[in-house]
Amino acid sequence: MAQDPILPGHSSAYETALAQFDSVAEQLGLEDGLRRLLRLAERELVVHFPVLMDDGALHSFTGYRIQHNNARGPTKGGIRFHTGVNLDEIRALAMWMTWKCAVLNLPYGGAKGGVTVDPRLLSLKELERLTRRFATELCSFIGPQTDIPAPDVGTNDRTMAWIMDTYSRNKGYAVPAVVTGKPVGIGGTIGRREATGEGVAIITREAMKRAGRSLEGATVVIQGFGNVGIYAANFLTQAGAQTIAVSDSSGGVFNSKGLDLDLILHFKQEGGRLCDMVGAGDRITNSELLELPCDVLVPAALEGAINAENAASVQAGMIVEGANGPTTAEGDAALASRGIPVVPDILANAGGVVVSYFEWVQDLQGLFWDRESIQRGLEFRMTTAYDQVRQLAQNQKTSLRLAAHRLAVQRVANAMRPSGGHA
Repeated sequence: MAQDPILPGHSSAYETALAQFDSVAEQLGLEDGLRRLLRLAERELVVHFPVLMDDGALHSFTGYRIQHNNARGPTKGGIRFHTGVNLDEIRALAMWMTWKCAVLNLPYGGAKGGVTVDPRLLSLKELERLTRRFATELCSFIGPQTDIPAPDVGTNDRTMAWIMDTYSRNKGYAVPAVVTGKPVGIGGTIGRREATGEGVAIITREAMKRAGRSLEGATVVIQGFGNVGIYAANFLTQAGAQTIAVSDSSGGVFNSKGLDLDLILHFKQEGGRLCDMVGAGDRITNSELLELPCDVLVPAALEGAINAENAASVQAGMIVEGANGPTTAEGDAALASRGIPVVPDILANAGGVVVSYFEWVQDLQGLFWDRESIQRGLEFRMTTAYDQVRQLAQNQKTSLRLAAHRLAVQRVANAMRPSGGHA
């Protein structure tokens, strides 16, 4: 079967991020100086570095690390390994991280990084050499009090362990707080791997509750059956929802009676592509998945999945954004005109950075928490932020996205003013 890519819309991620910011800045009456500052990243690093491949050839790769804003604290954001990584994408993701940390009221600014590479085409040794070489380039740019990376698309806890080890060797002592999302045995935290998906489930539950609905029996469709999608599906299923369709970059499977998630997960862990799966349900494309009637649609893949071309065909009762920037500005407007509520990415998928914050705090203190404490803290942070955004949206008679961005931009702007927080 032919590959079914998750196609972006016409707007680039950076164009979408700037359009969102400009709209909020106008509504807030933000000073021209602050507008110009917040439209730009404070620091941008682009590196071209060599990696020795297993066959003895030397290949060149391009990597990025962008720190958007540090007014509220050290910058925080993931590192992704993906063929689509480019400067504008990383700029957008860094800006969204600033807003995400602010809307959750975490003492961070936003950053993002990545390498333009398909990690699936590298051997484990090649991947390690690439990661350590990139980390060497980052050593003077990152640190526990300056910029703290985490896993993202194409990276995981092992990647973070390599970065931590490379940074620590450079310093001459172990520095676990330089990254989050690392293995528990070297300073990672319980609950980090599932945190983003768990946060998506918490926010979905709260949004359904405020809409007068229960998760019990609700139908859920998830685009992107990676780390976020897998855990979101599991937590939503535990809460009584019924996941009827999931997908990866190749395509997806649909079963109106509910999917066997354990069967699908096992198939994926064995290296299978969902477009080739037999026995779980009907095979569908990613385009078809987005158009399925359902109570909740969770786009948890890449940017621009819902756009001007397909928003009119979306039949979900609600969209909860598990990915960063999955809806373009044009797609957002089309959904709003049809009355389909969207819980924005900077709120919905913030569970990962919340538990990353817990990990960082534990590393700095040298005191580690149990799973119950992590879950209790995540629940409190996510529900508090949701209630604040929802209340602002009601007061301002605006969308959840605009309210979330308004709250975030206002907090960052206040932190940047010389008066220390007063307009």
